[in-house]
Amino acid sequence: MAFSSSSDLTGTHSPAQLNRRVGAGGWSPEDSNAQQWLQMDLGGRVEITAVATQGRYGSSDWVTSYSLMFSDTGHNWKQYQQEDSIWTFAGNTNADGVMHHRLLHPVRARFVRFVPLEWNPSGKIGMRVEVYGCSYKSDVADFDGRSSLLYRFNQKLLSTLKDVISLKFKSIQGDGVLFHGEGQRGDYITLELQKGRLALHLNLDDSKARPSGGPPSASLGSLLDDRHWHSVLIERVGKLVNFTVDKYTQHFRSKGEADALDIDYELSFGGIPVPGKPGTFLRKNFQGCMENLYYNGINIIDLAKRRKHQIYTVGNVTFSCSEPQIVPITFVNSSSSYLLLPGTPRIDGLSVGFQFRTWNADGLLLATELSEGSGTLQLSLEGGALRLLIQRTAERAAEILTGRGLNDGLWHSVSINARRSRISLTLDNDAASPAQDDTWIQIYSGKSYYFGGCPDHLTAPRRLNPIKAFQGCMRLIFIDNQPKDLISVQQGSLGNFSDLHIDLCSIKDRCLPNYCEHGGSCSQSWTTFYCNCSDTGYIGPTCHHSLYERSCEAYRHRGDTAGFFYIDPDGSGPLGPLQVYCNVTEDKIWTSVQHNNTELTHVQGASPQQPYSMALAYGGSLEQLEAVIDSSEHCEQEVAYYCRRSRLLNTPDGVPFTWWMGRSKERHPYWGGAPPGVQQCECGLDELCLDVRHFCNCDADKDEWTNDTGFLSFKDHLPVTQIVITDTNRSNSEAAWRIGPLRCYGDRHFWNAVSFYTEASYLHFPTFHAEFSADISFFFKTTALSGVFLENLGITDFIRLEISSPSEITFAIDVGSGPVELVVQSPSPLNDNQWHYVRAERNLKVTSLQVDSLPRTSMETSEEGHFRLQLNSQLFVGGTSSKQKGFLGCIRSLHLNGQKLDLEERAKVTSGVRPGCPGHCSSYGSICHNGGKCVEKRSGYFCDCTNSPYEGPFCKKEVSAVFEAGTSVTYVFQEPYPVTKNLSQSSSAIYAESAASKENITLSFMTAWAPSLLLYINFSQDFLAVLLCKNGSLQVHYQLSKEETHVFTIEVENFANRRLHHLKINREGRELAIQVDEQLRLSYNFSPEVEFRAVRSLTLGKVTGL
Repeated sequence: MAFSSSSDLTGTHSPAQLNRRVGAGGWSPEDSNAQQWLQMDLGGRVEITAVATQGRYGSSDWVTSYSLMFSDTGHNWKQYQQEDSIWTFAGNTNADGVMHHRLLHPVRARFVRFVPLEWNPSGKIGMRVEVYGCSYKSDVADFDGRSSLLYRFNQKLLSTLKDVISLKFKSIQGDGVLFHGEGQRGDYITLELQKGRLALHLNLDDSKARPSGGPPSASLGSLLDDRHWHSVLIERVGKLVNFTVDKYTQHFRSKGEADALDIDYELSFGGIPVPGKPGTFLRKNFQGCMENLYYNGINIIDLAKRRKHQIYTVGNVTFSCSEPQIVPITFVNSSSSYLLLPGTPRIDGLSVGFQFRTWNADGLLLATELSEGSGTLQLSLEGGALRLLIQRTAERAAEILTGRGLNDGLWHSVSINARRSRISLTLDNDAASPAQDDTWIQIYSGKSYYFGGCPDHLTAPRRLNPIKAFQGCMRLIFIDNQPKDLISVQQGSLGNFSDLHIDLCSIKDRCLPNYCEHGGSCSQSWTTFYCNCSDTGYIGPTCHHSLYERSCEAYRHRGDTAGFFYIDPDGSGPLGPLQVYCNVTEDKIWTSVQHNNTELTHVQGASPQQPYSMALAYGGSLEQLEAVIDSSEHCEQEVAYYCRRSRLLNTPDGVPFTWWMGRSKERHPYWGGAPPGVQQCECGLDELCLDVRHFCNCDADKDEWTNDTGFLSFKDHLPVTQIVITDTNRSNSEAAWRIGPLRCYGDRHFWNAVSFYTEASYLHFPTFHAEFSADISFFFKTTALSGVFLENLGITDFIRLEISSPSEITFAIDVGSGPVELVVQSPSPLNDNQWHYVRAERNLKVTSLQVDSLPRTSMETSEEGHFRLQLNSQLFVGGTSSKQKGFLGCIRSLHLNGQKLDLEERAKVTSGVRPGCPGHCSSYGSICHNGGKCVEKRSGYFCDCTNSPYEGPFCKKEVSAVFEAGTSVTYVFQEPYPVTKNLSQSSSAIYAESAASKENITLSFMTAWAPSLLLYINFSQDFLAVLLCKNGSLQVHYQLSKEETHVFTIEVENFANRRLHHLKINREGRELAIQVDEQLRLSYNFSPEVEFRAVRSLTLGKVTGL
């Protein structure tokens, strides 16, 4: 074991083993800053499982946090990651205490670096360290890009029903074939690096396919050309394949008709040699190292090392891993990172080259001031393209634009050459020159080259840097055809730098895994990722939140009536939206899902040997349909079978001639109107079939047409997915069938509510698993001052929602980086015993809280450090694990990540909690319009429009009629108390008032007839009449006795003008007001002697001559 470091306080590399007390007592650098590190050489690759640290002995120098880096060679370091982030280890709190950390993911490496991040503010950096692990042995093969290993079979054909292939590899190239095998019948398997990703091509017995000619069967990984080890595991059983790269696994089903993989002669590793042409390969070979390569338990590299006859070597394959000494650097900060390297000034011409990789579309790559006053040169990425600009004083600039999409995370090589007034910019070996220009440009190389950015003290005119600095990696930097030693830069003996990571490329693919949900596409910059949710049906930073309501009930609650809608039964869950037809009636909200064959379909010629069958497709998956059915109170499908000499179920005891299949693909030999397990039709249950010996009309086998029609309503069997008919091949035999749409009503979850009536009561549910995305939504109502809606705890993580004061809702969450609290404050009290809506969401981009329609409160989520929400306790609803701060009130329609929690069912077995919560009309009564009355139901409410001139689910649809000349409608009012005499006319359900203290009459009319009677009300001997006169004026007649008649005429226009007019007559006691078309046209006070009697009848629309 050997120690080295960035610098040492003693001037030599001090040993820094754990518990060392002699000498300097450990390691301290010359200066305590973020560029220091302590390195251990373990002498060979070992498996590292744990580390430990102390401070420097007898001092106040210790490190409070640090990170780890690993390497096989002492170059090209890799930072230790956990939870997909660079991990920060907690350090020491004094000089002598030992802090141990077991690595969650063991690492195989020879070199370990401890990188101090923070240290004792009263001292300096000081460390003693130890590394724990075990020895590691492996078989390694090195392929130089022109070589391969051929594993030759003992027979011509090797046929396998299952395969297991495993290996590790590291490469500096983004493309190359790792292994390949194929057979003459079309079988093949190929594993290939393509632009830094691994593509697996697999085909079983499909002669039309061409080896690796189309898209891969599976593609995994990213940035795999980083010269670090990556593991691969391929497991195949028949057509089912598990493909694993590092920690990501993809499951797929292979193409082809067979289950066996038939490979002829051999498998090749490292490339695909062309038979009969030594040294020639079909595609680009793999260049790099493979380790522990196993094919179905056979150690291929071990066989090659021992020169076994099964292995044939093509080209130069060695058995130790060569490591090119290429030093990458990372530009970390988009505003302050730069690398300064010296050039040779005043040379006639210029030559600069390097490689770069980045996710950012913009950034400065190179800037220099040319010698001899020949101007400035700037190379930048702009919109993913390269732009070279050479600006000379008082002369037009020379510009070259080339490339596109260069922010793809791949390595790109670029070189600039200027000689004898000719400038060329070469990108990935494709040279570009400026447009033809007669201007002669003489360029002299500069003395200072700034890569990635410029120091702040350089003025903008000199550096020509209008865009931000570069964030990404560079390597293989050449100036004036000389390579630059970047380790010398790190040691301070060459150039200068700021905010660089030297000897590692810390690029990260933030789209692997893809955290954009529901098919959202992921793009990224160096620091973050973005989700494009177009055409997914979802919105939000990670496409998590559904655009659509969960049910027709929710659309009705929003005020919608009938029409086609998309519903998302599981909200933010994995199921996508489904188009349905919502029909909101006065008493039920129906959801209808159409299938592809709702018309009457005739069938002939079907027999048990050649049955007729039809599969039904509903425009959605069975999982979506099951979600709709399971969340509904009732579902049904009408099935009809029309028959002539075509038997249906062959009752009473025969084998059915017709059956249908449901969601589980099982045969169901019962028909509409009969329960499951009873081989009957509806007429059989009612004992009304044509032939009492049979339980279906069609089973009578009559020559005349008849039918069996009824509704299937057992939800566990719905929807109908297929119908099979087998009895239409006899003489004069014919049948026709029709299966209606799936229809459901009643949302079991929208009104699923509970009442908490003691503070110590709560409901508990299984742990809420929401590592990356969590959304919680519910309704509540309360009169309490505060209380916890729900809480779920982990070891350190937690999530909590509560009403923290009468006007505040608080959402608190901790994912391991400290608690975050969001608060929404309402301008009015929230403990008003009205229903209020809460939605809280946390994802990798943002944490947010929404209450009712108040402005949403949100906070951006850090994408570094801890980001997995790890909970392990039960989920508490209405209280906490400590049984303190319990909630008093009602919670309804609780959803967590689209999952519906059945609160009512859990409340049935929980003390202190009652199922249900009355009082919906106090919150939602305003949805009933025009005098409609909100009426409570156990689950929700409905609008009673009995006393309203409107109808429909919200009393918004006018009740109207068209009258022809001489027609009328008369309503006779019942007495308020039972009477013994018989009424000559049928009476309405409207009761006459015993004391007629007021009249409130509203009437809309449209006519071209005049004169006409619009309205006549009979008060025993008296009456009220509304008429149109010949001239179109409106008259209101009150006859209150034989002696007293009042006529009120309104002549503002001709009301018989085919336009709709609105009349309101309002009498309160003796005060009369008449409005026409929303305008008050007349007011009148009757004399105190006038008497008003109860209404006996009302007539509308009778036309009469005056």
